[in-house]
Amino acid sequence: MKASVIANKDYTVARIDDRVYGAFLEHLGRAVYEGIYEPDHPTADANGMRGDVIDLVKKLNVPVVRYPGGNFVSAYNWEDGIGPRDQRPTRLDLAWHTSESNAVGIHEFADWCASVGTEMMLAVNLGSRGVDEARNFLEYVNHPGGSYWSDLRIKNGRKEPWNVKMWCLGNEMDGPWQVGQKDAAEYGKLAVNTARAMRMFDQSLELVVCGSSHSDMPSYPDWERIVLEHT
Repeated sequence: MKASVIANKDYTVARIDDRVYGAFLEHLGRAVYEGIYEPDHPTADANGMRGDVIDLVKKLNVPVVRYPGGNFVSAYNWEDGIGPRDQRPTRLDLAWHTSESNAVGIHEFADWCASVGTEMMLAVNLGSRGVDEARNFLEYVNHPGGSYWSDLRIKNGRKEPWNVKMWCLGNEMDGPWQVGQKDAAEYGKLAVNTARAMRMFDQSLELVVCGSSHSDMPSYPDWERIVLEHT
């Protein structure tokens, strides 16, 4: 079977959401380390971010970037990526079988997004963790102050909250390659409970559930139906 697509820029049907042109940054290969972060690079800024990459991404006008994964997020502890760099733990990354230094975390990613002029979209770990991790991460990122996690953010150098509105509830949870893989019903229940807790904090959040990883999955398309029934 052959198919063709004709795109005519002068034939306007409706406006689309600019976020369909969003991008994705994961702790995978050289995407973060040597990709955006390389302190010894001749163009690196004071935070270790490559200036040449910042200049290139600026030209792309990327509306939103998702972080930190990807498969990486399903065994990620976001707390490892905050505080002084020399005190951050090195962890084994189960997704990509490497060592993770945690030199780049939420603070560094947020600063990088500001430098390139894009919006943050964050993902929470629903593989090895769940509701409690999500609400704590949300509190750290979005609460002005006066609570444990928000005050820790302030202590770590960021007074104002980032007010991130878009959050992904896990990543590719149907995949056997995923840490904490779940069936559709298990994931749907966890996703809706996580969403309820997060919306108790802020009802205006935009929350995204995981669809099928691809159409060849044995659970496709029942996965979508079952997840939506729960959420």
